[in-house]
Amino acid sequence: MKSSGGQVTVGVDVGTTSVKALAVDEKGQVVARSRVAHGIVAPEPDVLRHDAKKAWRAGPRKAFEQVTAQLAAEGNSLAGVAVASMVPSMTAVNKKGVPVLPGLLYGDREGRPAEDTDDDALVPLGAMPDAEGFLRWASSEVPDARGYWPCQAVATSAISGLPAIDTGVTASLGLLHTHRGWNTDLLGSMGIAEKQMPMVFPMGEAAGTLPDSDVVITGGTIDAFCDQIVSGAIHKGDVLVIFGATLICWVICDEWLTIDGLISYPSTTPDRFLVGGPSNAGALFVDWARHLLRDTPRPGPQREQLEPRLGTPGRVPVWLPYVRGERTPFEDHTLRSNIYGLDIGSGAEAMERAAYEASGFVVRRMIERAGVKTTRIVASGGGSRVTAWMAAVADATNLPVDTVAVPEGAALGAAYFARLAAGLEVSLDDSTRWSAVGRTIEPDPAWARAAEGRYEKFSALGTGA
Repeated sequence: MKSSGGQVTVGVDVGTTSVKALAVDEKGQVVARSRVAHGIVAPEPDVLRHDAKKAWRAGPRKAFEQVTAQLAAEGNSLAGVAVASMVPSMTAVNKKGVPVLPGLLYGDREGRPAEDTDDDALVPLGAMPDAEGFLRWASSEVPDARGYWPCQAVATSAISGLPAIDTGVTASLGLLHTHRGWNTDLLGSMGIAEKQMPMVFPMGEAAGTLPDSDVVITGGTIDAFCDQIVSGAIHKGDVLVIFGATLICWVICDEWLTIDGLISYPSTTPDRFLVGGPSNAGALFVDWARHLLRDTPRPGPQREQLEPRLGTPGRVPVWLPYVRGERTPFEDHTLRSNIYGLDIGSGAEAMERAAYEASGFVVRRMIERAGVKTTRIVASGGGSRVTAWMAAVADATNLPVDTVAVPEGAALGAAYFARLAAGLEVSLDDSTRWSAVGRTIEPDPAWARAAEGRYEKFSALGTGA
């Protein structure tokens, strides 16, 4: 449809299983959208990679072209574009900016520090310890590469020719980048020149323009941050949960909290802070479980029409979701999954519910560790469209779940960053006007009582070791 709000901007989110692109007007209304699916390479628990040529370069370009074609057909005017993706990530590219290695993702074994080092103590707050290992791997595999780029730089280059990232991404790179710029001494120790790394620009500022146009593009940014700014989770007691391939949980509080096993960040909202972190109990686990339970699994959006709760409240097993280890709060890649309480009457419905509840129990565990009185969960990401999953989370936490109206939160937030870069917005604070609730799912008392007992078992089991 044609926008009634003047110029529009496009946000492109390179996710774990697809690229999503949204064109958005000044009111936050989506006027065009596209989705380009891609696969993930995870043959072992400690391997997590993309075909970077397809997922990081071809996919973003195709999604962007599809959205802009829709805009042209409706007569809308494009002002800017921004790309978002996960951190950390890394590949090597040739002279044309085309990846020549797989794209490493968070948790891949190549990012782990050597066992005889103690570098973790030196990594800045919020940094991903994988980043340096990823870069060492890429430079050793292709020592003469034109560049060593994270996903954001590859995708931004595919759209504009500019391999640009923003200061949000560099903040996740640990000692590789400081407030002064790229750490040339550390890069030099790997045989890498500064010119082989992406260009860096302040968050929300223009990195340049698209070829032969005045459409601005920002440096590529962080998906979870984009999701956060348009979620509406800004009040003390809100819990933002992004149900992507990785589950990311942030409890909103009004003071800085230092809690063992959790991560703390300042919020973009004044006098607010976030505490929580990422977990492997997201869609990578849930979709894997559903594939085991169905000969022909249906994708999440189609499952929206199913009943939210099937089966009997008291006949659900407890499923520890550690098929790839666990991040927050354990940071232990060696953990593995276990199922407790199976009986001969357990069917596919009970098992699927157990997978959904496992996700909810992980959220509850972070909430309890945070020690903040919570009032609601704000659910974003592709998983927020799956009614049965959201109902299980509501029951597992005994909190109402407000799903966002636009589940592609990272792409939506990226579109807002593009507006900032194009001069159409002056404040990041105003991004909250784009937030809207799509629907609310309340806990069911009978299911919540039954889930309470299972959560006690889940907690008692801990890591299941």
